[in-house]
Amino acid sequence: MIRYIQESATFLKQRGFETPEIGIILGTGLGQIIENIEVEAEMSYNHIPNFPTATVEFHKGKLIYGTLASKKVVVMQGRFHLYEGYTLEDVTFPVRVMSELGIKTLLVSNASGAINTGFKKGEIMLIDDHINLQGGSPLAFKGVEKMGKRFVDMSAPYDLEMNAKIEEIAKTNEIAIHKGVYVSVVGPQLETRAEYRYLKLIGADAVGMSTVPEIIVANHLGLRVSALSVLTDECDPDNLEPVDIAEIIAMAGKAEPDMITLFTELIKTL
Repeated sequence: MIRYIQESATFLKQRGFETPEIGIILGTGLGQIIENIEVEAEMSYNHIPNFPTATVEFHKGKLIYGTLASKKVVVMQGRFHLYEGYTLEDVTFPVRVMSELGIKTLLVSNASGAINTGFKKGEIMLIDDHINLQGGSPLAFKGVEKMGKRFVDMSAPYDLEMNAKIEEIAKTNEIAIHKGVYVSVVGPQLETRAEYRYLKLIGADAVGMSTVPEIIVANHLGLRVSALSVLTDECDPDNLEPVDIAEIIAMAGKAEPDMITLFTELIKTL
């Protein structure tokens, strides 16, 4: 894997992906932040050696390099998921490549369902902690100790200082933001009423099918991390309605301007 990471990073450096400070992963329906970036280079995933290829129709599948808020950033416009048939090593491979390019900070977004009935669709949740229900770890492979500590501490996987800054930015800009626990499941099917009750019982405030593997690897690499969930639907088992994917995408677009403000203003402080 080390050779593959180096090959991918070398390929990108030769094509203008020079010295990014910050990596950004954009979730489902969340791509407008690209309009705020002074783009210097971009590359489709299927042109990057050793990269997986995004198969979800609302994930663009591009790696973008440029300047945002006077900082050099590399942005994943579209991510990978276990439900696409990839392994956890595949899903997190781009994070390792971004680290090889030079990032020290990773900002992650996702679209998720609100389990906490006090949270409403169209709002944003700052991830304070997470629960991994994806059935495995992206660090559970032979030779992982050559790339970082095998037993990674996860007592504070999300950077406390950056999270505090995000909360302050939200207050200054009058953006309603919740703080809570994100649970990551495999998918791609949505949850049953009984499953939502279970997830609430174990302490989850929002549920999605991504993010946690990338966060684990980011901690393995020593990166500072913050993550935002855009709440696109409400998962109240007593008032559950059939899922409308088009509505989820629309709701992500509605909340995205606030997410862009939070990330952009945070980047200015880094």
